Amino acid sequence: MIDWFKSMFATKDDETDDAGRTDNPKVAAAALLVETALTDGIYADIESERILDVLMQTFDLDREAASEILTEAEDLAEEATGAHQFTKMVKTLPDDQRISFIQGLYFVTLADGEKCPFEDAFVRHVASLLHVEDRDRAEARKRAEQQSLA
Repeated sequence: MIDWFKSMFATKDDETDDAGRTDNPKVAAAALLVETALTDGIYADIESERILDVLMQTFDLDREAASEILTEAEDLAEEATGAHQFTKMVKTLPDDQRISFIQGLYFVTLADGEKCPFEDAFVRHVASLLHVEDRDRAEARKRAEQQSLA
């Protein structure tokens, strides 16, 4: 009886619950990438391609695994009420991966060739929630800008 009761409240490691939260940091990170791309009101194909690139680079994934994660993340982002529900899991990543992830967020914001102040503000907000120092965030932005020009 107790096991049944516990199972009512438990979620598996790679599953999401009804509130749209995830216990998988890769899916949570992907959802934040999608949220960033959606901040300007347009989710362009180039942005989804950049998200795949960021997922493959940050988490050392192949394209198929990254695509599966992106599909799940897009569904979560549609129902999202804010960044907080995803940052909880991304915060569990090591510092260097979180900084690399912030660089990835900036890389996605630059995908469409336009600088949007709303996207920039969203990335700054996420960086703050992930406890990424301003100096590290600024350096990540510079690296993303250089990467976008290449």
